[in-house]
Amino acid sequence: WTDEADADGLTDFYGLQAMVAREMFVAGECFVRLRSRRSEDGLLVPMQMQLLQSEMLPFEKTETAANGNRIRCGIEFDGIGRRVAYHFRRRHPGDSTDQRVAVPDTVRVPAGDVLHIYRPIDAGQIRGLPHVAPAMVRLFLLDQYDDAELDRKKTAAMFAGFITKTAPEEPLMGEGAADPEGATIASLEPGTMQVLLPGEDVKFSSPADVGGGYEAFQYRTLLAVSASLGLPYHLVTGDVRQANYSSLRAELVEFRRRIGQFQHGVIVHQFCRPIWARWMETAALSGALDLPGFGAEPGRFRAAQWIPPRWDWVDPLKDIQAQVLAMEAGITSRRKVVEATGYDIEEVDRENAADARRSADLGLHYRTSPGETQGARATPSRLLDPETDGSDASAQSEQE
Repeated sequence: WTDEADADGLTDFYGLQAMVAREMFVAGECFVRLRSRRSEDGLLVPMQMQLLQSEMLPFEKTETAANGNRIRCGIEFDGIGRRVAYHFRRRHPGDSTDQRVAVPDTVRVPAGDVLHIYRPIDAGQIRGLPHVAPAMVRLFLLDQYDDAELDRKKTAAMFAGFITKTAPEEPLMGEGAADPEGATIASLEPGTMQVLLPGEDVKFSSPADVGGGYEAFQYRTLLAVSASLGLPYHLVTGDVRQANYSSLRAELVEFRRRIGQFQHGVIVHQFCRPIWARWMETAALSGALDLPGFGAEPGRFRAAQWIPPRWDWVDPLKDIQAQVLAMEAGITSRRKVVEATGYDIEEVDRENAADARRSADLGLHYRTSPGETQGARATPSRLLDPETDGSDASAQSEQE
């Protein structure tokens, strides 16, 4: 079903997650409308999702509905402040190809069919704030500074020479024509040898170089932009000239902690879990899944664990060695280590078992197999009893 999730047919369920995250970063929020489909549409589960941009919900729609509910920024609330509906535009206001955009009509969609995904920053916040909003002023000033620096470079690149005379004289034959203001204009070509008359001298333009601090200004400005966005500097600019392994890792650890909060607190909680609950209900009602007891205890079937994509480290060898030592010491479990790679441990175990059976059937032998380690373990498998195992340990030590 994940391949059929998009109502527009442009991507799959995982692509929709990426689009939602990008829309939140740029516009601050994203709306997902859950669309029920007919059985004749041929879907595995008669349900799809339609992404709606933030502009589809008008900010200016603040009024009292006919039923007495209050509409604020396009969202309808009941008497206790619960969201009951969303009033969407029928057409995108920025669509210049649709002549009916000027008609400000909206359609009321029940809140149960809409997912409003945004990162709440303040208590009582009802609409999302773009993540790039704190950096917009600095980015605008940086763009202006770049344009001014480009114009200065263009002016400085205009190579010009001036022939000066100690005293004005009459024009001689062979000199260039004069412009309307009376100045003689001549062109300079490669390999030209110009013979100057007595009293003449050549001077070239040398515009003042005021761009010596251009790189320093850009660095400080982009550093402030990175801090306002909550992103590491090298991810924003791609500049790693002043970075090393320790600084990159320190930045990535803090950055990944914030992204983890965003993944589980926003994407999973506001997007993935409601879709899973709606999908399970639709699959059970349509007969796509046979779930005895779903009507009596639907919550028992909605339990699911969402595993985000894995993070790749700068030096994966050191991280894998640290994970192996942590498992051997009992600090962490193998399940958590596998989930950190973005996969389900049950799926990994099934694949390892299938690979082992296939290798045995084909008579293949490899240096290592899943679950085996090379060399001795760092810790003993059990503690030795000095009274009963002392002699055995001494004999084993002599044999070694």
